[in-house]
Amino acid sequence: MKLLSVNLGRPQPVPYTDQADGVTGIGKKPADGPVRVAAPGPKGVGASGLAGDAVCDLRHHGGDEQAVYAFAREDLDEWERELGRPLANGCFGENLTTDGLDVSGALIGERWRIGSGLVLEVTSGRIPCRTFQGHLGERGWVRRFTQKGATGAYLRVIEPGEIRAGDPIEIVHRPHHGVTAALQFRAVTTERELLPRLLAAGDALHSESLKRARKYVAEQAG
Repeated sequence: MKLLSVNLGRPQPVPYTDQADGVTGIGKKPADGPVRVAAPGPKGVGASGLAGDAVCDLRHHGGDEQAVYAFAREDLDEWERELGRPLANGCFGENLTTDGLDVSGALIGERWRIGSGLVLEVTSGRIPCRTFQGHLGERGWVRRFTQKGATGAYLRVIEPGEIRAGDPIEIVHRPHHGVTAALQFRAVTTERELLPRLLAAGDALHSESLKRARKYVAEQAG
């Protein structure tokens, strides 16, 4: 398992975002050298965990629980075949493009060591948005991405560090609860009946999903 590229975005004006300034950092490109990764701060205040990476809409993106977004090259390759067009590393807005790692199948709370120092922890899958659809220029993209359910994974920073393309990825902790990023995604989008299962992941789960799961269970009990 290895890191194929570390991808950074710059603010770009686009017509397809509802962000107040009309800009987005979703168009990410591979960095040439090492990139420092650290916890950026809480959502709404903190942006990306990667130095030099732009997060423009702090309402929905960035913050400690979404400090880093990873997507598997294998899933990009499958989308290439379906869409009939090349998809470069970073084109899904991912910070990390991986090789040999089942990113959507990663467990909530699973920890990865990348390179010699950085340790990340999986918190949730990625929910597609209007900006993602506009960026790719694919009609019905939100629906198609949701149906496939290969979401990639958001991660929090446990131990900061510096990474670069080619670094090895090691799974250093894997919980036993069975709650994957893909399952979390289905629970908060198309299969709400799965929400109670998310509670097994505990505080490792993205706090917004944990709150939603607890609310659902309380409503069902009430």
